[in-house]
Amino acid sequence: MRFDPPHYLAIGEARAPIAPLTAPLTALFAFAVSIIIINLTAAQPLTGPVARALHLSASLTGLIAMLPQLGYAVGMLFLVPLADLLENRRLTVMTLACCALMLALAAVAPTASLFLFAVCLAGTTSCAIQILVPLAAAMAHPDHRGSAVGNVMSGVMLGILFSRPLASVVAGTLGWRAFYGILAGLDALLAIALWRWLPLRQPANGQTYPGLVVSLWTLWRREAVLRRYAYSAAIVMAAFGAFWTGITLRLVQAPFSLGSNGVALFALAGVAGTVVAPLAGSAGDRGYSEIGMPIAHVCLLAGSVLAGIAGIGWLGLNISTHRDLALALLVVAAIIIDAGAIGDQTLGRRAINMLDPEARSRLNGLFVGVFFIGGGIGAAGAGVVWAAAGWAGICTLCVAFSALAFAGDMIARRSPVMN
Repeated sequence: MRFDPPHYLAIGEARAPIAPLTAPLTALFAFAVSIIIINLTAAQPLTGPVARALHLSASLTGLIAMLPQLGYAVGMLFLVPLADLLENRRLTVMTLACCALMLALAAVAPTASLFLFAVCLAGTTSCAIQILVPLAAAMAHPDHRGSAVGNVMSGVMLGILFSRPLASVVAGTLGWRAFYGILAGLDALLAIALWRWLPLRQPANGQTYPGLVVSLWTLWRREAVLRRYAYSAAIVMAAFGAFWTGITLRLVQAPFSLGSNGVALFALAGVAGTVVAPLAGSAGDRGYSEIGMPIAHVCLLAGSVLAGIAGIGWLGLNISTHRDLALALLVVAAIIIDAGAIGDQTLGRRAINMLDPEARSRLNGLFVGVFFIGGGIGAAGAGVVWAAAGWAGICTLCVAFSALAFAGDMIARRSPVMN
């Protein structure tokens, strides 16, 4: 695989980028974000082993999965704005190097407090993703920016979907410390690769760092397009988070009764939905965003209903008698839900990357921060709903979020301020 040597890339778009986004560079971006996102999403299956090994009390075990997400939110607020101030290649590499160091510390941490400190900072420095995605968008030709963002976003979703089964397999075979050690090594290798092949990008921004942080609120209030797509992504990610939190609980129950390997294979099947990302980006480039968004939401709704049919017997399906058919339909439902979520995110990212180029990193940081909040709400809500109503409650919750996303998009497109 051949990579073009680094070139200097200005942030302004008065002229075409000097360093074009080639296919090998797109693959590098997608691979990089797929690895980095694992730092944030792989902790759930490791909660039990880590808590037992480090003698963490039951009331505090939730911190193992929560602190990387909390750290990521902090990074969105305080590190991502630096991408509109400092040279991006150096900032990305330094951030990733710090991330690798923190993951290595987590792998050898002798106490729970040191482990939690390390994974929180690893989450903070994982915001390197939000430096890379805007950089890829800036390098892409404006006419192909949507498909470029979609291709890179495929890596994000692949990382999210692969992370839990990967963590389960590695931890079950080599132990959880080995998993964090492997992640540390991968992040370190990524830092070296990105230093070698990323182009230079010095933002043409005269603001100070405090001014950039304060400007986040100004950007949120000013950019109606950002608010529209961020709210939509948050609602869609709430449905996505609720489904993937609940499905692992449903699959271990009768009549499916899958073991850990079976659940991992099911999660891998959902990866097929990532094919939608470049297709959605290309549709956006051709001016079909207004059609693509409701299609994404209808897919999410259809997948949620199908999950209810296959998982609890909505519409009269006897899942005990037709266990294999029900399991196959659940796989299809997972793929459709993933496709809807990915389509919504890709079209939303394309829209905000067409906004102010001098604030692209901050705009992406705000977008991602909001939809991660949505995902967290969905996952937390799923736990409460599962305890009260089981899988039927999870599917009903997903249907409600899907309908809300669809209705919100219909209302937004009628408002001239939001278009």
